Amino acid sequence: MTSDEIKKISTLINISLDKAEYHWQNGGYQLMLESSESRDLIKANAQDEAISRIPGHNIVRSNETIIDEFVAMVVDMRDSTQHLMCATAKDRGDISELQRVFYETSALLPALEATVNLSKGSVTEYLGDGILAFFRCDKDNPEQAIYSAHAAAKNCLEKTRELVNAALKARYNLEPMDIGIGLAKSQAIISLAGLQDAPHPKAFGKCVFRATKLSSGRNIIYIDENLEASWPTAKGGKLKFIKKTTDIKGVTAFSIERNKS
Repeated sequence: MTSDEIKKISTLINISLDKAEYHWQNGGYQLMLESSESRDLIKANAQDEAISRIPGHNIVRSNETIIDEFVAMVVDMRDSTQHLMCATAKDRGDISELQRVFYETSALLPALEATVNLSKGSVTEYLGDGILAFFRCDKDNPEQAIYSAHAAAKNCLEKTRELVNAALKARYNLEPMDIGIGLAKSQAIISLAGLQDAPHPKAFGKCVFRATKLSSGRNIIYIDENLEASWPTAKGGKLKFIKKTTDIKGVTAFSIERNKS
């Protein structure tokens, strides 16, 4: 990341935490933990198309079958369930359980999205305590999606996490937050899902499921075997891939390390 990019994301983190504090102080503290579903009913005319954030497919129509190839990226916060059960002491911010996770995710998720955007990827969903993002494999330059996804993942792990943790430490004296990142590559079917009068554009493919499972590590990036096999090779390459001795929930995983030579 450049110094300007770091400054922008640091500013975003603090703005996000300001908003989170505002919403919490204006009634968010009254939330019951079990009330996690929105109860609003969406009333609209039936739609056969919807605006999409899936890269390369700004509009998704119900009468079209679209198959495209992507690198999917899932970033997941570790121990969020444990944090929901652990309030902090008065000398560490005096933050309640739900309040803590609300602040953590309010800072983390938009910061991750901004980082993905820097590498020309697109976040399509916030997953409670993580994100789902896509990098489209352009037929004319399929390697670019791989490079972009890897750059985004490295920045999320090595820089964005650091910036979020610094803000949470400065404001609430919270200990560092850990994340896991999964990258996977496959074709996906793009379609409209959900209710007829409120459709949601979705990319459905193995890359989504594998990236989700591979995000279970702690402060490490895991990639699936399809992405490892597709990775551009060059003589004297700087990266090497280490296969895990055991699968992660049925998915063969590789970690990426830099060659020392």
